[in-house]
Amino acid sequence: MFGVDAFTAILNRDPAGILAVGRILEAVVAVDGRPEVRPRMTLTLSCDHRMVDGAQAARFLADLVGLIEEPLALFAATPPADAPPNGG
Repeated sequence: MFGVDAFTAILNRDPAGILAVGRILEAVVAVDGRPEVRPRMTLTLSCDHRMVDGAQAARFLADLVGLIEEPLALFAATPPADAPPNGG
């Protein structure tokens, strides 16, 4: 919206984390050893490590990237067996 490629959000007092999202840009990337133009976007996750384990935050970010790259996977996913009904 503001034309920002990437930024790092600063946590204030209470949030456990904050996600910064940059704009989508066309970039040349290697695909099977050949250059191709593909959309790229920067996501930055800032976390308070007193409340959130860094490995857990990294898994969240990896899952988010996977859903952005393949949004239909959201509908194909099945909830874990121990998940409460209706998400809550």
